[in-house]
Amino acid sequence: QVQLVESGGGLVQAGGSLRLSCAASTSTFTNFVMGWFRQAPGKEREFVAAIRPSGDSTYYADSVKGRFTISRDNAKKMVYLQMNSLKAEDTAVYYCAAEIYYGLGVARRVYEYDYWGQGTQVTVSS
Repeated sequence: QVQLVESGGGLVQAGGSLRLSCAASTSTFTNFVMGWFRQAPGKEREFVAAIRPSGDSTYYADSVKGRFTISRDNAKKMVYLQMNSLKAEDTAVYYCAAEIYYGLGVARRVYEYDYWGQGTQVTVSS
């Protein structure tokens, strides 16, 4: 079982930055692809970014490419999402998720992830 706890959400003005953190409680952190998803009111949960276990490859949704950066610290069992140039449309609950990595591609679909955090609210005021 893997527990994920997000932190770092809050209220920020458009154009500002936030850094989300996700702490994982597992002894096998490097067995997992880590991802960030978000869900805005009335919308489906959507993929934001993901990173392979070694941290050598990252993947982004087109809507955040060039503005968001995902990273991980395997020694600390942490994953981060640095969000810059925030827009009102980035407002959502952001979720950290873990996918068991089988050496194939990185998942972008909600159902492909095995563990989820409780979410952290990000609100961007315009």
